[in-house]
Amino acid sequence: MTMSKTMKAYRVHAFGPPQAIVAEEIERPVPGEGEVLVKVKASGVGPWDGWIRSGHSALPQPLPLTLGSDLSGIVEAVGPDVKHAAPGDAVYGVTNPRFIGAYAEYAIAAAGMIARKPATIGDIEAASIPVIAVTARQALFDHAKLEAGQTVLIHGAAGNVGAYAVQFARKAGLTVIATASGSDIEMVRNLGAHTVVDFRSQRFEDVAHEVDAVIDLVGGETQTRSFTVLKRGGRLVSAVSQPDQELAKAHGVEAFFFLVVVTTAQLVEIAAMVDAGALVTQVGTVLPLSEAIAAHEMLEGTRPHAKGKIVLTVAA
Repeated sequence: MTMSKTMKAYRVHAFGPPQAIVAEEIERPVPGEGEVLVKVKASGVGPWDGWIRSGHSALPQPLPLTLGSDLSGIVEAVGPDVKHAAPGDAVYGVTNPRFIGAYAEYAIAAAGMIARKPATIGDIEAASIPVIAVTARQALFDHAKLEAGQTVLIHGAAGNVGAYAVQFARKAGLTVIATASGSDIEMVRNLGAHTVVDFRSQRFEDVAHEVDAVIDLVGGETQTRSFTVLKRGGRLVSAVSQPDQELAKAHGVEAFFFLVVVTTAQLVEIAAMVDAGALVTQVGTVLPLSEAIAAHEMLEGTRPHAKGKIVLTVAA
């Protein structure tokens, strides 16, 4: 049986609302140097997909484009100079540095941004992990440079990135103070936070003092207020927005915004933790790829969805 030379992909030709997403039959791509072609089993849906679709990406995004970055699937073919992946390998990871291409039956992925899928979980769970888990790790260790024995304040700890940040921080021997609300408080505590502040009824400033770092996954006023709880020489790391450098200077701290860089090495370590039972993943709503518009309505908050990562499944 010869494989079709075309595939279904969910694309945008003009930036706009979720309805800008269209299903198209396009040519199946061929992997170039350092690339692999993945038969996609599942694709994660994240806020960055919405930013790209609406024209608010931090990176240039020439149109038309296929949305999606997180994926899990089977390597179909490899391009020249690919050493650590072969046809038939079950892999997970991210497509490319532009974070596009995964809402499709097949996707090209940079070989340096994928790794063997954790063996103990399925494709839906695997596709929920890459961007958010690597973001959490890089915030804590690459940018905040935290080490065992230090204290971190994590804002938005019940969110997709926050839940991983709490787990990584606890396992690295950090003292973890986290902000959350309502029914999420117990969940965040169970993930490993030593102290959970209910931000609706408590001020985190009353609990957190002289912390080594703040991981900001909320932005806005929460970010601004966070400068007051850092020790001099501390670090505020935001995955949301660029912190005020004047405020940072006034408080004698460093403050960064960063874009995640997904690498095979980080994915390998995360997969090992998943397979060792050391990481809890949280999948929320699962939809077929044909429901990509609905998934983006969930991202926008105009359609309800279960807590956790939204994942699209791609039919064989």
